[in-house]
Amino acid sequence: MSHRNARLTVHGRRLLVDRVRSGRPVAHVAAEMGISRTTAHKWVRRFAAEGDSGLRDRSSRPGTTPHRTPTDTEACRLRQERKLGPARIGPILGLPASTVHRILTRHGLNRLCHLDRPTGQIIRRYERDRPGELVHVDVKKPGPIPDGGGWRLHGRAEARAARPESRRTTGFDYIHSAVDDHTRLAYSEIHPDEKAVTCAAFLRRAAAFFAAHGIDRIERVLTDNAWSYRKSALWQQALTDLGATGKRTRPYRPQTNGKVERFNRTLLDEWAYIRPCTSNDQRTSALADFLHTYNHHRCHTALSGHPPINRVNNASGQYT
Repeated sequence: MSHRNARLTVHGRRLLVDRVRSGRPVAHVAAEMGISRTTAHKWVRRFAAEGDSGLRDRSSRPGTTPHRTPTDTEACRLRQERKLGPARIGPILGLPASTVHRILTRHGLNRLCHLDRPTGQIIRRYERDRPGELVHVDVKKPGPIPDGGGWRLHGRAEARAARPESRRTTGFDYIHSAVDDHTRLAYSEIHPDEKAVTCAAFLRRAAAFFAAHGIDRIERVLTDNAWSYRKSALWQQALTDLGATGKRTRPYRPQTNGKVERFNRTLLDEWAYIRPCTSNDQRTSALADFLHTYNHHRCHTALSGHPPINRVNNASGQYT
């Protein structure tokens, strides 16, 4: 990825190098691409030394920060134990509130809603260090759409009059989803149930999907305490075949599986209910397009406005 104000993308830099290597003067190529000769020489020099990898942006973070606050322990302790804000922590430590805010942001403690109130531990903004280290799995169960459209299209009264039978006869669509913790890359399938054989087969296909996108190994899989994950030998065998270990959330603590829970909300808002559909098949057929948009184009706030595929392709997972 390029810096926000960079004149050339990686593709543009590659074009510059190709034109210079073809024999054209650096000054002419720089002028037609709207950059200085110094910048043009820099990219040519980096390509000669490092190849294609030299055309990528380097981090602008300094190697050392001698004036950085030497210890952040006390500020973090006050935040986690007493839930104090920067304006109250600052006078206690003799630091400006802006400095305290930077300390809290550095440690992911700047938002109280990301903390568990009784313990002060981060429960929402944790993130694994590498792709495949942890995959979140869950099932969402929206109701199917009757032929001709449901209440979102016709209104509740008209839909009830057209279908007077009990709602219990309509059943559910079981949307199985897997989200990689580090990259947020997501994969979903729609099934008629959440039985053990369905869950195990879904996990294998999800692993194949991740492998096709560069996540070669799944180390751990986090699920809730449903029977298919807790008691099924088929699920355990699927984990063993993938070389992964299973992990379950604490009972009644869906926040632990928060990344896939948040994806489920996005799934409903931006796919299932984004527009009225006239049949269940119409909604089902739109799932593949939604997943492609989510993984390759949709801006993700937790990834600095980048789609998940960018973090998959970025070895360090860091953006400047």
